Amino acid sequence: MNNRRTRALLRAWLSTRPDPALDAVKYRNDLKEALRHTHLTPGDEDLGAFLFAPHCRARYDTPVLEAWRRAHHEQEALYELPYTVAEGFAAKHGIPRDVFLERIAPRLTRLETLRLQETAEWHGPAAARAVTAARLHVQRRTVRREAAHRLCFLPLHLALEGCLSPHFGGPAVAWEQWSRRALRQGLFPRVEAAWLGADVPGLADALRVFEIHPGQCGVLVHLADAPAAAFVVPHPEGYRVLHPPLLQDLHGDLVHHYATLMPPVPDFRSRIDDTRIRSLADLRKAAREQVARWADFHDTTMVSGLLEQERTWQWVQRMGRFTLFRFLPPFRLRQDNHIGEAIADEHGRTVCLKTFRLSENQVRRGHLLSRLAAHDWHLADTAAALGTTEARLGLRLEAAGFGHLLRQDVLDHYRGQTRAGHR
Repeated sequence: MNNRRTRALLRAWLSTRPDPALDAVKYRNDLKEALRHTHLTPGDEDLGAFLFAPHCRARYDTPVLEAWRRAHHEQEALYELPYTVAEGFAAKHGIPRDVFLERIAPRLTRLETLRLQETAEWHGPAAARAVTAARLHVQRRTVRREAAHRLCFLPLHLALEGCLSPHFGGPAVAWEQWSRRALRQGLFPRVEAAWLGADVPGLADALRVFEIHPGQCGVLVHLADAPAAAFVVPHPEGYRVLHPPLLQDLHGDLVHHYATLMPPVPDFRSRIDDTRIRSLADLRKAAREQVARWADFHDTTMVSGLLEQERTWQWVQRMGRFTLFRFLPPFRLRQDNHIGEAIADEHGRTVCLKTFRLSENQVRRGHLLSRLAAHDWHLADTAAALGTTEARLGLRLEAAGFGHLLRQDVLDHYRGQTRAGHR
């Protein structure tokens, strides 16, 4: 079938591909036939020449296409290509299989590594070492590009993805303790609990009743004396528009817990000693003192965990003059830990900022995963750093909901070791 709708669908699909040159190298014949069938022309001159007359160029400007050209007569160039393409060139140049696998290991994808691990004994010890120690990388996003100039993400989903994604891929090294599911899928599907503002009892009433002050550009949501979320924009008019949709933001377990299970907190009232008031000037002075005192109490006590927290900022996306970031806490136990997202302009000024307070359970899970990632997912090294045994660490992972990452026989062995230690 070849009609206007088919050609439009293929154009839209091609526009979403992050690296058309890499697609052309890996799937050259299929891509060429698709373009020929729909009478479409590649947008890039290098790409068109590569697909339809690959040997007419003395040199390509695109690095992966130039590596493909050089790989016909240079062995070193083939190690710049994807594994499936480089494999054919290695056979052409007569490179021993174990040498090729050891050199190409850094470019292997997760599934390629797993397939080779299953057959590594066929290719000798050098090949087995190469694929066993190969790092496994995966990236799964809840925020996706819809088109060249559009991103699709929901409020604070990006920040939650930031909490998940640094360790979302699971083990970075294929150590023997990890299960096949962990190596194939990582922590996917990993979820974290969050509540829509509309589902938090009393929040809608609070947003409706709270007065929006002249010049207000943001809001801090507190539960008793605990900061739960922050929302900031650069202009009061922008805040007025975005104030009601705060009910569509995500909030942590702490917000819902306080709203449904905790008794009402007493009113925090500011009191002025009337015995010191002799005139309107005295009243104004006393009022200013109370405002300054409350501001100091708020900044040094009520939001100190949010303002003084160390953060790791991650660049996510740039569109025009705006850049999208997310930030993560150090996952310190028994402390406030806030994740969030921000949009900044070309001068570094904040255009939008939102935060999300993690629950204690989420902090504990993040702490475990960050420690594992810091030690290349090596259980013995991580256990030593945490001051515990490998078996106890394995059971901690199980208790945190990550037991499926470990092989069942390894987990049973850890349980046996722990029971023996208690006798």
